[in-house]
Formats: sequence, C-alpha cells, structure tokens
Amino acid sequence: MNYANIKHYDIANGEGVRTSLFVSGCTHHCKDCFNPETWDFGYGKPFTKEVIDNIIQSLKSDYVNGLTLLGGEPMEIANQKALLPLVEQVKKIYPNKTVWCYTGYQFEDLLSGGKVHADWTEKLLNNIDIIVDGEFVKEKKDITLRFKGSSNQRIIDVQKSLKENKIILSPFNEKRK
Repeated sequence: MNYANIKHYDIANGEGVRTSLFVSGCTHHCKDCFNPETWDFGYGKPFTKEVIDNIIQSLKSDYVNGLTLLGGEPMEIANQKALLPLVEQVKKIYPNKTVWCYTGYQFEDLLSGGKVHADWTEKLLNNIDIIVDGEFVKEKKDITLRFKGSSNQRIIDVQKSLKENKIILSPFNEKRK
C-alpha cells in the first residue's frame, strides 16, 4: 500500500485533535472528490513499518484523541490488509484513543458477504470506533453537517453496530447548532 499524506494535529477529520492517514487507491472516483490524486494505488509513498512507528509516536500526547483513516479509500481490500497491523497496534498501545475511518463503501459492504469483505475485515472493524460511510455526493453537500460532506453519508458507531448486529448511528450525525 502507498499513502498520500499524514496530517498531525488534524481537527477536521473526526473528534478532537487527530493524526490522519490519507491512503492511496480508490475505485469510487466520486464527482468533485477533494483528493482525486489519491485514486491511483501507486500514488505517494510506501506504507512501511517506519511510517507505522511514526504514526504510533504521533498519538503519544494526551491531547491527541486518536487516528483517522481516509484517502483514497482505506476499505479497498488491499488497503484493509495493510492497515490492520496499524490499527491493532494503536488499540493495543492506546486503548482509550479512537480510530475513525472514512469510506465510500456502505457499512453493509464491509460485513460478511459484502463486496469488500475479506478474511481480515472483521479484525479491522473490531479496531475501528467510528466509520463515516457512503460516497460523497455533490448534490447532497451540506456544510451544516459535522464530520461528513453530504447528507447521504452516515456516521456509525462500529462497536455498538457489531454488538447489536444492526446499524447504530453515532450522535455525531446531528447537524451543527
């Protein structure tokens, strides 16, 4: 896997101060995507153990709330496999920090039998707290929404959804007041 960028001290892509990893590779090609260069799986730099170590180190401070995965498309099957060691390590070292993931896929696509479910997907989901799912749709763009760009997207509490075997939306779905 390659990655396009790492943003330390990001406050736009999830709750609080975060480290955000923008992966390369996406097959959605959403109209007016804010990162079209990341559609190419070969774009950017190789995702290595040193990169993982850098991300882990960046989460050390108490004021950093967690890690956000976006891109590109973190939930492309090849990217899932590469991200699994990172999220497992984050949750092991920092169990109180959250992992957010932005994906153009529907949450249902990630579950057993879904179109981007692989042998490692469940392990990956078990280490993600929040998923913002659904493609960005320009015609549904709404700047009053928190942490998402268009009204078709959902902010899902992954762990509650897995436990209850149904979609449980996060309170972050509410509009800004």
